[in-house]
Amino acid sequence: MTSAQAPDQAPDPHAHSPHHPTQAVVLAGGQGSRLRPYTDDRPKPMVEIPGTGTPIIGHQLAWLAREGVTDAVVSCGHLAEVLQEWLDGAELPLRVTTVVEKEPLGRGGGLKYAAAHLPHPDRPWYATNGDIWTRFSLREMADFHAERDATATLALARPRIPWGAVETDAFGHITDFVEAPPSPYLINAGVYVFSPAFTGLLPDRGDHERTTFPRLARAKRLAGFPIPQGAYWRAIDTAKDLTEAAKELSAPGR
Repeated sequence: MTSAQAPDQAPDPHAHSPHHPTQAVVLAGGQGSRLRPYTDDRPKPMVEIPGTGTPIIGHQLAWLAREGVTDAVVSCGHLAEVLQEWLDGAELPLRVTTVVEKEPLGRGGGLKYAAAHLPHPDRPWYATNGDIWTRFSLREMADFHAERDATATLALARPRIPWGAVETDAFGHITDFVEAPPSPYLINAGVYVFSPAFTGLLPDRGDHERTTFPRLARAKRLAGFPIPQGAYWRAIDTAKDLTEAAKELSAPGR
């Protein structure tokens, strides 16, 4: 386990609400096989969006800091030493601790292991997948979570379908072609707010999305926060995602 210290910062006046987390876990252990060759010598969160000069995780940590987070635990896996070296040498806007699983624990077990290193186990916390590129108000999400007295809240995104869609009328005539329309379904966006009790509900090994989340859903303790319309969200899974993200970030208004 290693730690990187941030320089002194002025207190954030928005971060004092007791239900606004000041700590987060970043899950950065994936191999990123669909992003090869970019991930041949670096973990997926260390891949740079073309034109930004900063790896995905650098942008994530900056976003978390702007949202009032002062402490982050980064769970490393594939090529962990590359990520740890970058974190140790970077000028970070918050305190970062890195952890590496001694043996594979699964997604739920890995999340529980990382959460055990948070500085305040009795307070709520955020979590995010290390390949997510997004910007929206985490404080609004935390308010949503608290208002519903949820144990866990998932951010929900409506990604664009990667194919063109065809619209038809009732008789079967094609009326329009729509390039990459938004999906009609909401998906798990890979960003979370968790209450302190959530950590104890995670499995020591295994996948919390097949165990903990379904149990919470049945008990009406799992909430879904739709990412506000117009907020940017993209999962960086393939080389095409890198290209599209670079194009979107260079668009006017971004």
